[in-house]
Amino acid sequence: MQHAPFFSLPSDTEVIAAGEVLRRRNEVLTSVLHLETGRVLRGVLDDGVMRHQLGAVEGPFWLDAASALMDLPFPVDMVADTRLLVRRVPIEAFRRSLDALPANARGLLLDMAKGYREQSELAVSRLAQDAESRCAQWLLNHAKPDPSGAMQVTLHQRKRLIAAQLGIAPETFSRVLRHLRELGLIHGTGNVLNLPQPRALQSMAGC
Repeated sequence: MQHAPFFSLPSDTEVIAAGEVLRRRNEVLTSVLHLETGRVLRGVLDDGVMRHQLGAVEGPFWLDAASALMDLPFPVDMVADTRLLVRRVPIEAFRRSLDALPANARGLLLDMAKGYREQSELAVSRLAQDAESRCAQWLLNHAKPDPSGAMQVTLHQRKRLIAAQLGIAPETFSRVLRHLRELGLIHGTGNVLNLPQPRALQSMAGC
């Protein structure tokens, strides 16, 4: 929603320092932010750092109007890349102003909001899939048969070092391993991981 504010709405103006988190994924909105000046990064935070950037926007720009219009949680993380000047509008007042628009204009905005959110959700989903595929490929590359012929991986390095090799945050690596355990694709304790379904891992890795 890349136009200047066109609603006469009550709002508070805020100055936000570079590096501050504006929105977090899955946050339920109580206000809508309009970026007056400055630059904001969109992506996925890991350990407080924007390691997976999906893009950047510069003011003037409605930062979270699509989610507000559709009454959905916010799909990505947002961090101030520079000093920002932001208007914060109560979400109830924002939605009331939408209701006052002609039906065709309201429908157009909702269609645009839906498309914008779908793109954001797809981008975040691809990031998660990319991390999983890299981890699955790494496990397969380091797998060796045990005495029974089953495949297993011995972690000779700390998870932080392995995550660095994969280009992901340690927290992301741990989260993916946890997910693989839940799917039954790995099991074991300590630094030895058993791979009971290597073909499923190959499919995840895109082999």
